[in-house]
Parts: sequence; C-alpha cells; structure tokens
Amino acid sequence: MSKPSTLGGACIIASVCVGAGMLGLPSAGAGAWTLWTVLAISVTMVMMTLSGWLLLEALKHYDFKVSFNTITKDVLKGKVNAINNLSLYFVGGILLYAYISSSGMIFGGVFDINAKLASVLFVIASSVFVLHSTRAVDRISVLLIIFMAISFIIGISGLATNIQVPTLLDSLDSQTSLSPYALAILPVALTSFGYHHSVSTMRDYYRDENRAKNAILGGTLIALTFYVIWVVCIFGNLPRTQFGPIVAAGGNVDALMTALGGVVNSNSIKQALNIFSIAAVVSSFIGVGLGVFDYLADFFGFEDTQQGRFKTWAVTFIPPLVFSLFAPFGFVAAIGLAGAAATIWTCIIPALLAKKLRQRQPEQQGFVVPGGNITIYAVIIFGVLTAIFHILAMANILPVFNG
Repeated sequence: MSKPSTLGGACIIASVCVGAGMLGLPSAGAGAWTLWTVLAISVTMVMMTLSGWLLLEALKHYDFKVSFNTITKDVLKGKVNAINNLSLYFVGGILLYAYISSSGMIFGGVFDINAKLASVLFVIASSVFVLHSTRAVDRISVLLIIFMAISFIIGISGLATNIQVPTLLDSLDSQTSLSPYALAILPVALTSFGYHHSVSTMRDYYRDENRAKNAILGGTLIALTFYVIWVVCIFGNLPRTQFGPIVAAGGNVDALMTALGGVVNSNSIKQALNIFSIAAVVSSFIGVGLGVFDYLADFFGFEDTQQGRFKTWAVTFIPPLVFSLFAPFGFVAAIGLAGAAATIWTCIIPALLAKKLRQRQPEQQGFVVPGGNITIYAVIIFGVLTAIFHILAMANILPVFNG
C-alpha cells in the first residue's frame, strides 16, 4: 500500500475545522466585525496548532493506537482523566449534534422531505466512511475539500466583487466600539480549530510524528485561509445591522444563506454558496466523527475488527442523532458551548501532558514542540482565558452582539 499523502491528512484536519468555523464565525464575529474577527481567528489558529503539536509530542511515548483516554489516565491520573473524557465527549457529541441538526434543515429543504428523516439518512450515508477506515475518510475529505474550494471560489467571486469598503470596516457606524466584542469570539474561534481528537488518528495514520505535524499545520492553514476570505466577503456584503435576524435564529446555516441571498443577485452564485455550506457540514461531520470514533474505540477498548468498529460506530453516532431528533437548537449556541468545554482538552490537557512527560524524560528524542515552557504556559493561559470569556459572556458581563 502506498504511503498516505500529507495533503490527505491536512484535508482531514481542515475538514474537521471548516464546518464549525465557516458557519459559526460570521454570526459570532458580527459584534467585533472584520478586523477584530480576523485577528481573533489568526491568534487562535497559532495557539491551536501549537496545542495540537504538544499533544502529538506527548503521544510519541505511546503505541500508535493510543488516544486521549489512555495517555491522560497514565500521566495525569483518574480524576483529571474523567474530566477530560467528559469534556471531550461533550464537545465531540455536541458538534456532531449541531451538524446533524443543520443537515436535517439543509437536506430536508433540498429534497423536500421531513427534516428528521433527512438527518437520519445523512448520518447513515456520511458515517459509512468513518465505519470503513481512516483511508476512506482521507479520500472523501480530499474530494470534499476540492468540491468546497470550487464552490467556494464560484460563490465568493460574486461576493468579492460586491464588497463595499464602508460596510467591511463598519465605518458608517463610527459611534460603536467594536473591540469589546472581540473576546466573545474566542470560544467559537477555538472550536473552529478543534481538531485535537484527530491528533492520535493522524499519528497512527502516518506512523511518523513529523509527518503528522506537517498535516496538522497544513490543515489549520487551509482552515484559516477559508475563514479569512469568508469573513471578509460576508462582512463586506452584509451590513452589521442586518445580522440581528441571523443571530436571533441561533446562527443557523439557513438563516445566513437566506441573508446572503438578499445581497447576491446571481442564481449560480447563490447555488454555489448553498453547495459550499452543504459540503462544509458533510466534511466536518465526517472529520469530527472520525476523531470521536477513534477516541471512543480507545476508551471502550473496542477492537479494530468489523464487529468492534460497528460497536464504536453505534456509540459515536447514535446518541447525537437521537438528541438532534428530539431537541434541536441553534448552531452557534451549540458551537459556543463546545468552545467553553473544548478549552480543557484542546489547550490545558495537551500542555500539561507535554510538561509532565518532559519532566519524566528530560532527554527528549524525536518530535519536540519549539518554545520550551513558554509555549506550554502560553497555550494553558490562552485556554483558561477563552473559557473565562465564554462564562463572562453568558453572564452578560462581556458585551454580546444581538443586532
């Protein structure tokens, strides 16, 4: 069998990220608007790439099939591992739940069928790639990223040529200070780069930490490129005052697409944007599903056999599907909740694992994240502050944009 390409792994990482970010960031960033949103997601990309690398460095001391549960239990012990497991499953589950709920609305409208039936069919059709193998997810992720890029270029071309600089910079509303809203973006931005449950998958896939490192960096760079172009084009077309209905609708995909339809005249561009949003949901669902799948296989000790993989598939996809059928709610609300909990296992735990293992084995060999303890403490501080900002926003202490 040929060696897996770095591009394939990068596309898996990018596919995990892009759905949450592309569909959640415009609404989350509506308060801070263009410059502050771009700054927030750029800083988040750097910190989340470093935290993923720290987890990769920690994993190098273990077998390739080992995931979060085993390494955290061994290094940080039972209580910390229990907290980490709860937060990781909560985030993975709520992301799958958000994508399933969104897919029901999208595909229900496309095929004119009941939204709940559309959600069930979506889960069955999309999760089969995860059930099959990581290589299958690699192949479909590359195709979806290419498909997304083509539809993205077509859709964005119409938005890019229609950008109004005063709208992009919100210069018509000079009385409003935008910077206070920037802190509330961070939980959604963090979730937009929450690929960390796939780090052990990448390491096992390549059997080489340095190649996995390159795939992670490639994936986060692809995601950042999509995000910056998308945010600039959205904010350059939709005035800040028009985001009220989108935010009120929970930032759902259909509300954003409806609002864009009001400013884009070309039917082909509207269709391309709709196709792009569909591809983003599908790719992220598959990418997140793969990470949760491998994590739960390690947690429950399911074997990598046909029967074992089916058990893992069931515990991965059935619970979020059931919840989405009975209690769907806003996309951005789900992503925000995920972001607050994700700080534990995307920032704090990877940094603590790397620090402990460096102390256990001072003479480091193989892959080591640059920056020493400065990198570790920076990642921890970023994670803690992001969680605090989300709590403050929920308590209405930080300003939250409502239109």
